Amino acid sequence: MIPDRPPRVLIFIVAYHAEATILSVLQRIPALPGYSAEVLIIDDGSTDGTFALAERLRQAGTYRHPLTVLANPVNQGYGGNQKLGYHYAIEHGFDFVVLVHGDGQYAPEMLPDMIAPLARGEVDVVFGSRMLVRKDALKGGMPFYKFIGNQLLTWYQNRVLKSHLSEFHSGYKACSVALLRRIPFDLNSNVFHFDTEIIIQFLRARARILEIPIPTHYGDEISRVNGLRYAKDVVNASTVARLQNYGLVYRRNFDIAAHDNQHYLAKLSFKSTHSVAIDEVPNGATVLDIGCGPGHLCPALRERQCRIIGVDQFRPTTESAFDEFHLADLNANPFPRPLDDVQVVLVLDIIEHLSSPEKFCDELRLRAQSNLDMKIVISTGNVAFFVTRLMLFFGQFNYNTRGILDLTHTRLFTFSSLRRLLRETGFTIEREIGIPAPVPLVVKNPFWQKVLMKTQAGLIWISRGLFAYQMLMVVRPLPTLATLLASTHRHSEKKSSAMPWPAEKS
Repeated sequence: MIPDRPPRVLIFIVAYHAEATILSVLQRIPALPGYSAEVLIIDDGSTDGTFALAERLRQAGTYRHPLTVLANPVNQGYGGNQKLGYHYAIEHGFDFVVLVHGDGQYAPEMLPDMIAPLARGEVDVVFGSRMLVRKDALKGGMPFYKFIGNQLLTWYQNRVLKSHLSEFHSGYKACSVALLRRIPFDLNSNVFHFDTEIIIQFLRARARILEIPIPTHYGDEISRVNGLRYAKDVVNASTVARLQNYGLVYRRNFDIAAHDNQHYLAKLSFKSTHSVAIDEVPNGATVLDIGCGPGHLCPALRERQCRIIGVDQFRPTTESAFDEFHLADLNANPFPRPLDDVQVVLVLDIIEHLSSPEKFCDELRLRAQSNLDMKIVISTGNVAFFVTRLMLFFGQFNYNTRGILDLTHTRLFTFSSLRRLLRETGFTIEREIGIPAPVPLVVKNPFWQKVLMKTQAGLIWISRGLFAYQMLMVVRPLPTLATLLASTHRHSEKKSSAMPWPAEKS
């Protein structure tokens, strides 16, 4: 929300060897009534008169807007120069920033149209698009090969990123500075596909985006873009962003979402740790859900008339979904209440996040000594999954925001190492189940969902250690030595008291 004052707008001009056009671009920037506007030029290490011409205008004090002219001592690249300008906008408390090119390719006369939707609070980003009216791009002098390349790349990016932009390759954009504060644009490339990467960040931040048509102008300016390298970089960035959704790769600049438990999804409609765990819960049971998250399992447990006790390090938005909820540090105090009345303990995808799974399991077994009939359902990712093995074969081991290699995981397990952990900490294993990858979260076509899930089921039957994405084990606690010894004492006393006393000798 902008305070009750004119919005502060930074008109940011990136310039490199633009002495022939820079003054014209400045003259074409209109007055912006209703806004407090400043113009910033950052000359990216030009060896011509770009800086001198703009600086003389600033010193003359005749320009219609406050003008700041800076020059990079070392060329930062197209993307690197943008980073400096956006950082300037953040540091100086602007509300909006508009990127303009110093070569005049994008019409400064469109600035009021670019800024107005932002000022009205309707959107977070405005893109000037040359492709909303495609024929105008060709009429404006865009070379045909660039037109085709633009459209092919945009088509691919829309398909991969699940977006609907008319083009990804315009350099004319206006955005909220509040949005810039939310995204790590400083981690983006310093070269030309910075524009693609920041658009991906906008999309991942769920920014409200508007495209408006702008005129296309191609004059005598020199193109400094290597088309083939640019296309390769764009395809690579877009593909990596999509693969990051599946946990196959990780790039910090595309990690936009907050790290809490809200990004975990319910997986009850297909074979998953959630659905298999629910099948293990008898009707009417009291269930302790350790690391319950937002409460995804609550509706299914309610259908079974279960009493639900939730424990998590984050407070759920719908705490009323639980009969009891306990806020707890799962490393320090995962069992904030007695377990005497609990029939089932769910520990789904939790132990891999703990600093010491051994300590957790020791404590769970100790707490369960008064209730040795308790069933425990425990699951975790299978680091020996064939996709992870393939990644290692190609020299990759990419942590991500979800999946087997979640950034918050501290320990990784295979079937054998999980089995060993549970046996060594005093549990008997009743069942081991291989869980397929959650295809329905990615593939929306019902036919292919069915085919891929059946294929995974067959492969898991052949080798669950290789093809199971996750593993789920149903276990029960064994009595500790202290429990056994106490039982031995009780049994001995009972047996002793039942013995006939020997007759006294006369």
